[in-house]
Amino acid sequence: MKVVVIVATFGRREHVARLLAQLERQTLLPDAVIISAPDADHTPNNIGCRFPVSSVFGKTGLPAQRNIALDVAGDCFDIITFFDDDFIPADDYLEGVSRAFKQQPDWAVVTGNVLKDGATTAGLTWDEGIQALREAGTATEARAVDRLSAYGCNMSIRAAFIGGLRFDERLVLYGWQEDVDFTSQLRARGRVVFLQSIRGVHLGIKSGRVNGVRFGYSQVANPIYLIRKGTVPSTVALRLMSKNLLANLARSLWPESYIDRRGRLRGNLLALSHVARGRVQPEYILEI
Repeated sequence: MKVVVIVATFGRREHVARLLAQLERQTLLPDAVIISAPDADHTPNNIGCRFPVSSVFGKTGLPAQRNIALDVAGDCFDIITFFDDDFIPADDYLEGVSRAFKQQPDWAVVTGNVLKDGATTAGLTWDEGIQALREAGTATEARAVDRLSAYGCNMSIRAAFIGGLRFDERLVLYGWQEDVDFTSQLRARGRVVFLQSIRGVHLGIKSGRVNGVRFGYSQVANPIYLIRKGTVPSTVALRLMSKNLLANLARSLWPESYIDRRGRLRGNLLALSHVARGRVQPEYILEI
């Protein structure tokens, strides 16, 4: 099965270069890698890999950048794998994905086991991520669990099931829940599966992300928007929204050094005021 890896990036050219170097270690090399960025300033120079690497440029924002790459990939591949530019896949990641889709023709989406996730902490360095993979050893269990959606830092999709489906570009900039929106719709076409034996580490690099107020606004506006759109169950979206709102409220007095809790809380409250007035516009963050 032909596999293409799509990497959307913004302001992290050095991380993209390191990810490409890691992909060189794959036991099954990708048939191609597509880097999607606003312009050439965001991509590494002099890329020399054992697989074709191309760059596409256009809009800024995770959903839009992924859509541009999807359009370029077209119907040339069997599997489309999305990696964040700060995700480190285990050396057998793509081999495991290819095997899974070959063996399970009804699977639409596969998302892997994130051994460590720097998005929930101050973040991890590349050395720490690689060390975590070494310490994890070899995966021995290929346990599959059905999920509502995939985790956007690492998700693979059977290309034939995508058709005209695209990421929602109203979820601008960082996206926030664009992965849930996109992959949950694919459940109508096949199973969305978490596979324990397909592993990696998400560094959670903080550079290139939106500011606290914008992100806080998205934490409320985006789940409400997706409830109204019908792609995410209200129980799931409201639980996530409430969890983030309460965390920002509780920690705003003593915030972590790596999270703008007060900015997020201001964004949460602004979005709630808009929702109360019937205004649900994820793209409003462009005006903040």
